Order: sequence, then C-alpha cells, then structure tokens
Amino acid sequence: MNATTRIKLSIMMFLEFFIWGAWFVTLGTYLLRNLSASGTQVGVAFLTQSIGAIVAPFIIGLIADRFFSAQKILGVLHLAGALLLWRASTAADFSSFYPNILTYMVLYMPTLALVNSIAFRQMQNPQKEFAPIRVLGTLGWIVAGLTIGWLNWEQSGSLRSTFLMAAGASALLGLFSFTLPATPPVKRGQSTSLGDMLGLDAIGLLKNRSYLIFFLASIAICIPLAFYYGFTNPFLNEVGMKKAAGVQSLGQVSELLFMLLIPVFFSRLGVKKMLAIGMVAWVLRYVFFAYGNGESSYWMLIAGIVLHGICYDFFFVTGQIYTDNLAGERFKSSAQGFITLATYGVGMLIGTLLSGRIFDAYQLSATSHDWRMIWLIPAGIAGVVVVLFLLLFRDRPQPRATEAAPYDAAPTLASAAN
Repeated sequence: MNATTRIKLSIMMFLEFFIWGAWFVTLGTYLLRNLSASGTQVGVAFLTQSIGAIVAPFIIGLIADRFFSAQKILGVLHLAGALLLWRASTAADFSSFYPNILTYMVLYMPTLALVNSIAFRQMQNPQKEFAPIRVLGTLGWIVAGLTIGWLNWEQSGSLRSTFLMAAGASALLGLFSFTLPATPPVKRGQSTSLGDMLGLDAIGLLKNRSYLIFFLASIAICIPLAFYYGFTNPFLNEVGMKKAAGVQSLGQVSELLFMLLIPVFFSRLGVKKMLAIGMVAWVLRYVFFAYGNGESSYWMLIAGIVLHGICYDFFFVTGQIYTDNLAGERFKSSAQGFITLATYGVGMLIGTLLSGRIFDAYQLSATSHDWRMIWLIPAGIAGVVVVLFLLLFRDRPQPRATEAAPYDAAPTLASAAN
C-alpha cells in the first residue's frame, strides 16, 4: 500500500468515527433533557442502531458486492446522512426526532462494514496494516468528545449542536469518499442464489464450530454493551462529573493505545485469549460503574471508562480481523456485514430494549436512579458470556480459507500474524 492510499484510508476512518462520536455519546442525555424522553424511549432511539445493523448485510451483499463500487456507495450514504442529521437537530419532540434518526442509522450502519471492506481490499497484510489505519477512527471519536466538552455543550444545554457538527462532517466524508481508491464489486456478473442476493452467503462461516461460538458470543456480549452506549453519559452527568463527554474520550485514548499494540498481542496471546480478555474487561467496567461515584470513588468511574480500550480492541477489532481471515477474498464484504449484524444488530437490539426498561425500573425520582443495580445487571450478563466462551471456544491453528470455501478453516489470529 502506498502512502497516498494510506493517508486517504486514515482520513476516511477519522471522519467515519468522528461523525458517530459527535452525537451518539450524548444522545441519551439529549433525549432525557431536551426532549423529555423516558428511559424506554432512549432505548428505542438506540435501537435504531440495531435496525441499521440488521439491514447492513443486505445492502452490502446486494449492492456493494455486485453492482456498485464500495467507495461510491459510501459517498452517497454519507451525503444523505448529512441531511438527516440536520433534520434531527430541528425536531421539537421525540415523535418527530425518531423517524429522522431511524432513517439515518439505516443508512449509516452499512458504512461501518463499507469502510472496513475498502480498507481491507487495499491491504496485503491486514494483521499489520489494518490497526494503524483503524486507529484514526478512534482518534476521530476522541476529537468529537473533546470538542463537546471544550465547548461545554452538556452543561449549557446546547447538545443540539452535536447533530449539526456531525452533519457537517458527514457531508465532508460524503464528498471525500469519491476520491478513495476504487473498490469495485467482486461478484459482478456471477450467478447467484436468492441467499446470495440477500447477502447471506457469509452464513456459511457458521459451519465452522469455533466461528459459531464466536458469533453467538458476539451477540450475547453486545447485550451489556447497549447499557454502556445508552446510559453512561446520563449516569456520569447525574453523579456530577464535569464535561462528561470529554472525560469519556479517555476510553478512546485507551482504545487507540491498545489498538497500536494489537499485532504484539496477536502473536503472544492468540484469538481465544484476546477475545476472553476483552469480555472480562466488560465485567470489570460495569462493576466499577456500580460502585463508583463522583466523590471518594471517582477513580472507579475513570477506571471503567479507560477499560474501553481493552473492551473494544480485544473483542471487536480482534473479531473483525478474525472474520476477515476466515472469509476469504470473495466474501470479505458480506462477512464484515454479517458480523455487524451479529453485534450491532441482534445483540444491541436485545440490549437496548432491556436497558431502557431497567433504567425506568430503577428510577428513584425525576432526577435520580439506582445506578448500582442498573450496572450490576450487565456485569452479570457479561460474566455468564465469558464463562461459556472459555468453556466452548477452541483456538486451533488451521490452514487459511480459500476463496471457494471461505468457511472450511478457522485460522487463529496468532498464526495468521506469524
């Protein structure tokens, strides 16, 4: 990969995650304060992410793999997204806000798989090349959070501006996408079944027992993840943390540092240990939140935030590369969309519905909640998942998959890195 391509892919990743971090982190606080939403409505709003993720494999499988270049689809989706984010910022109540954000997430979630596909298609050795480029996405999320904190939008009641900032960045990425390296469809002109047309060819990956266990664990661990996305910012603001969105960016700083170390961890730990450590970190994070506060146990809040680097990198980035290794060249786009379906789709769908109800169930007054119980529930869920994963997942080095049979082998990340 030449320097120009590397720079373009890095800018793409920066803007992709800047857009998401610009409004998503403070969404719960915005809905509760500005639109007087209930916890269940907050959960329903975050559910739009899951709906978008469920649609994503269909868009990727039907369009990106067969008809249009991935970078052109990325551009169109982000230009449309800019308009929808602007419209969301003008909503006066939840009922008018929701249709805009639902449509937006249906368009945005497929772009997560698209940017991965565009990046992977330019790489000779993703185990070494992907992390330094993906880390710019983390930096974009950090800059978004720091900007919100620096401008004091949470305390001043100006969170509407987060949607305008995200809309501007989305328009910029939409235009920039048309300058990205050409990523033409890999299955143009091929005969396809109905399952192929729906982007479901990656289901074949589940014939591999190890990948099946990973897939199910990905769904289950995203149930507690929904609690973090939906209610961490309202929690930190309620317990008195100043500039909470800016402080939350420490989690992305941690993510950035650990992502740079991923090649080292691959070679030393292997896929099973990497995934398990990531899930254990989820348990610890929620325990810290459950017993932390804005006074004597403030350090627990910071520790829970900083654990994000291990939570995300060790499980999600590891899983993306594990999936890419297993899928083979012809199925990269569909496979990335498929794992997005599992994590941000099915898992987050269950989690958002559950988390909103639990938030409402443990409301003590108009301005306070029993946060200890709210956080111990996802801690328990994550604990069960990690125990089952350790018992059932087998990390066996095997030959790399071929194009014709993308799911007949299950290489470990450690062996692939070597």
